[in-house]
Amino acid sequence: MPDRRQHLRADCARCFGLCCVAPAFHASADFAIDKPAGRPCPNLAGDFGCRIHAELRPRGFPGCTVFDCFGAGQQVAQVTFAGRDWRAHPDTAGQMYAVFAVMRSLHELLWYLSEAATLPAAAALRPDIDAAIDRLEQLTRADPVTLAAVDVSAERGAANPLLLRASELSRAAELAHSAVAPRARQPRRDLRGADRRGADLAGAVLRGADLRGASLRGALLIGADLHGADLRGADLLGADLRGARLVGADLTGAIFLVQAQLDASVGDATTRLSDQHRPPAHWST
Repeated sequence: MPDRRQHLRADCARCFGLCCVAPAFHASADFAIDKPAGRPCPNLAGDFGCRIHAELRPRGFPGCTVFDCFGAGQQVAQVTFAGRDWRAHPDTAGQMYAVFAVMRSLHELLWYLSEAATLPAAAALRPDIDAAIDRLEQLTRADPVTLAAVDVSAERGAANPLLLRASELSRAAELAHSAVAPRARQPRRDLRGADRRGADLAGAVLRGADLRGASLRGALLIGADLHGADLRGADLLGADLRGARLVGADLTGAIFLVQAQLDASVGDATTRLSDQHRPPAHWST
């Protein structure tokens, strides 16, 4: 079956540097400077590219490297505003920035729903998931006024029951599989199927833990030690993996894991990933 996520990947060459203008950021470990919302980053070039893109981490901007618009940037630039950029048409700037924030949320929802549609265990939900995707895709093609007025919280509330049910079915299938195909070695902690939704696990020591089929949705895993952990089939939707150590961890089949989460973590060549994910460049250093 086709994977609709291919259309939800950022294409910066077709955007107007919206992620470098619309959001605010503050001087911190993630950003070297303060920047108010709506003001272009001083590193933004005239062609809407980043002057220090290849050096963002050493120059103090790791936060930029983990941002993903899920293709919202080019959708706003080329579809919603038909190629009219905020520099040439400054009267559109405020509305464009507001629409970008909404579009990013809609595209993120589309990403998760599109992944849910690929989960074999959730096949029975496919008609409802497809209907939700079709409705959201139609909304992303609306005019700027309509988009700016979208209630993002309501859209998330409508999609979340489908994502939760898809997660439950997929994790149950993983647990059934793990029961007949146990790990080759005894895990330090057997947490298969554990419900850790929204848990504060910052700095937690979970080395070698068996987390197959666990729910870590929205969990705070900043700096957690997941060295050698088995996360196959775990739900990682919204989990904060900043600085989490994933060396030797197995994330093949982890669901609702996005590239930005990996970009914020620490791993190496021994970290196992699914085909749709890539090892971040900084892992090799």
